[in-house]
Amino acid sequence: LYTPLPIPSQSWTDISMDFVLGLPRTRNGKDSIFVIVDRFSKMTHFVACNKTDDASHIAALFFKDVVRLHGMPRTIVSDRDTKFLSFFWKTLWSKLGAKLLFSTTCHPQTNGQTEVVNRTLGALLRALLKKNLKNWDDCLPHIEFAYNHYVHSASKFSPFEIVYGFKPLSPLDLMPLPLSERMSTNGKQKADMVKKIHEQAKKNIEDKTRQYAKKANKGRHELIFEPGDKVWIHLRKERFPAQRKSKLMPRVDGPFTVTKKINNNSYRVDLQGKYD
Repeated sequence: LYTPLPIPSQSWTDISMDFVLGLPRTRNGKDSIFVIVDRFSKMTHFVACNKTDDASHIAALFFKDVVRLHGMPRTIVSDRDTKFLSFFWKTLWSKLGAKLLFSTTCHPQTNGQTEVVNRTLGALLRALLKKNLKNWDDCLPHIEFAYNHYVHSASKFSPFEIVYGFKPLSPLDLMPLPLSERMSTNGKQKADMVKKIHEQAKKNIEDKTRQYAKKANKGRHELIFEPGDKVWIHLRKERFPAQRKSKLMPRVDGPFTVTKKINNNSYRVDLQGKYD
């Protein structure tokens, strides 16, 4: 079944990250985009990079463009890109106290947040660039601002409102307002407003998550296993390439014994050393 991640209660403590690869090389030598998304506010940063950048370089970009602005996260969700599986990356975040969560081919919804952002990013790039494919990195700051200024369908607020408590001015907002209509700068009012935005945003995200889970689980049946139960495993080609070299080879193997129940959707299984 679809099992969503717990909804964070504040901004930039729980994030997800991914890469957009295969872009035309720009005049600045960039061919990829490092995408970082705050799972609570949906605020996003788009960082131009290179496909060949190693984990240490990606970590430097992360500190420069994210930690500098928002502080350290508690959890980081990503796919199983070699950069995120490297010894350097795992050791770095272990020492800093952040927990790494990895999505799998079987359950890609774990990192679904960045996949949604990536699709939106692609649409915005195509709309802005037209035929000027060599300067897409110059457009990233404008795309990032537009994305974070836009009201998100799940939270019903823009990322800027959730993180900062207000929407920054856009070029369309630069007309002066009458004094009576300007926002109050009273500190208590500001704090109360931000608190209400966070409470309402979390409720809206929870409602949206329940709706999505109900739709995603339609027609599915939940099976709960306990340690000691016997199960068969699905030999997915991406995870077990040696066992799926031919279309005629078995797609399942077993039975194997469940040794630990992690949650209702994830288990540890004793494979008897067959796939070490």
